[in-house]
Amino acid sequence: MSTTKKIAGAALAAALGVTTLSACGGGEAKDKPAGASDAPKSKTVTLVSHDSFNVTEAVLKEFEQQSGYTVKVLKSGDAGAALNQEILTKGSPRGDVFFGVDNTLLSRALDNGIFTPYEAKGLGGVKPEYVLDKEHRVTPVDSGDICVNYDKAYFADKKIAPPQTLDDLVKPEYKNLLVVENAATSSPGLGFMLASVGKYGEEGWKDYWSKLKANGVEVVDGWEQAYNERFSGSAGGKKAKGDRPLVVSYASSPPVEVLYGEPQPAEAPTGVSTGTCFRQVEFAGLLKGAKNEEGGKALVDFMISKKFQEDMPLQMFVNPVTKDAALPELFTKHGVVVEKPENVAPETIAKNREQWVKAWTALVVK
Repeated sequence: MSTTKKIAGAALAAALGVTTLSACGGGEAKDKPAGASDAPKSKTVTLVSHDSFNVTEAVLKEFEQQSGYTVKVLKSGDAGAALNQEILTKGSPRGDVFFGVDNTLLSRALDNGIFTPYEAKGLGGVKPEYVLDKEHRVTPVDSGDICVNYDKAYFADKKIAPPQTLDDLVKPEYKNLLVVENAATSSPGLGFMLASVGKYGEEGWKDYWSKLKANGVEVVDGWEQAYNERFSGSAGGKKAKGDRPLVVSYASSPPVEVLYGEPQPAEAPTGVSTGTCFRQVEFAGLLKGAKNEEGGKALVDFMISKKFQEDMPLQMFVNPVTKDAALPELFTKHGVVVEKPENVAPETIAKNREQWVKAWTALVVK
């Protein structure tokens, strides 16, 4: 989204100085699967994605060896910018598969007709609530929850219970504690605004934001500034002397704080207010006009395979969408399960997104 999905863990890892793999193609295939054809075919399949795409090198190599394809990853900025480029090059795409369009932009992508329908092998193993396009123009790959995070130490010191719901955030005890991202310029900012739409409806969400504003909510441009400068609970926020103990981030942020903590803490220093969340789902699709359609299909199949799905959490800090994929211990021990996130139908978002953002901006920022 210009307002685009920016996966928090990847950004947090960068903020903490951690180098992650830039997924690029490997060499020629070494092992040909049994029954593979000797007919000439393109050996390169190109994945167009947002900048946060990541995969373990060994996992990618295994796919390349088994399939006979070399994967080239073309990172193209945030998801909104990447999607815009594919819309502009419709019919003559820059790659074979696009990954990173989420449910806030899904209708826009589908309405512009940039994908070729393809029912991926293994789609039956995907949890049905994530299959939002019945024509299979896109395949769900991951999910993540945008939620308010809180600084555990702050609330323990003040002997105040941390907020758990959207309703809590407008109470007097949380005045001047929350920092959020701009809904017009940030993915989590937009997601949090949509959580309020999902909770209070078109008649009530603006009144809710009026109450938040009166309760001292602070608005900054993006996640990096909010989480790593203004939020007192993050490693970056501590260094920057941030003084806001509540921030809009992701449900996966606490495990990341543990993973990259120096020294690594026994318990996450931050918590998640599970009644404040909006669920994002990211999709991959075979681009219409792809030069290597067969390779693109194989890559989409791979992205919902157990191997890729179980690799994702510690690479992109998102959740699998398949039924048989297990989460790593870091997530099960330090993460949370959001039982009832807020959702807004993609077609409703597509119809109202621009006017909602304009109304939010006029109400909260100006």
